[in-house]
Amino acid sequence: MSEIVADAFLGGRLKVRQPATGYRAGSDPVFLAASVPALPRQSVLELGTGAGTALLCLMARVPDLIVTGIDCNPGHVGLARENLGLNNLNGTILEADVACMPKSVTSRRFDHVMFNPPYFDRRTGSASPEPEREASRSGDGGTETWIDAGLRRVRPGGTLTFIQRIEHLPRMLANVGKRLGSIRVLPMQPRHSRPAKLFILQGRKGSRGAFRLLPPIVLHEGDSHHSDGGDYTEAANAILREASALTLDG
Repeated sequence: MSEIVADAFLGGRLKVRQPATGYRAGSDPVFLAASVPALPRQSVLELGTGAGTALLCLMARVPDLIVTGIDCNPGHVGLARENLGLNNLNGTILEADVACMPKSVTSRRFDHVMFNPPYFDRRTGSASPEPEREASRSGDGGTETWIDAGLRRVRPGGTLTFIQRIEHLPRMLANVGKRLGSIRVLPMQPRHSRPAKLFILQGRKGSRGAFRLLPPIVLHEGDSHHSDGGDYTEAANAILREASALTLDG
């Protein structure tokens, strides 16, 4: 693994050790964690946990969670375990493939399952340019494999939440449309003047609630980039700096 650096998240509430090069968690896992409607003492499973950033952010916002993270990259597993201790948090991190999880996971049902899958799909001929990111993905099947695995592990009434690139939205909706209810899709626009690049999708297993396409969250003010971290919108800043929740009930 490459050089390891320590990054601050949630306005300095968390310190996360992760690789300096290759895949390096930024804001995506923070928004993912903010959107999970977990309550204290509920159980959460993260697929492809990486260095644990999303789990850590969720645990910083919601106390007393019972969390499990899995990743097939042993280096990332080690970092995720280290990061739990570094932030005085407790959880279980396991080395496993999303498509072949251990019995300690497959024998359970979780209140919430979340994941931030690789944004590139082998089947469409697009491989990730980031080797560390590629190494953390499931063995095959792309995001659909992650969805299938997550649906098997979430309890009836529980939520499945993930973030993906906007061009994959039609395929993702076709995949989950008959298996989840109360589906919410939140587009994420980099700026008011630019189209959404990502979306967060959340649904409840066994629900018959209606689908809702939510108004987008805009991440940055203005029409162009001027400085790192200095132009977040008020809504984005509340999530990234203040550990606020990102409610998808609207």
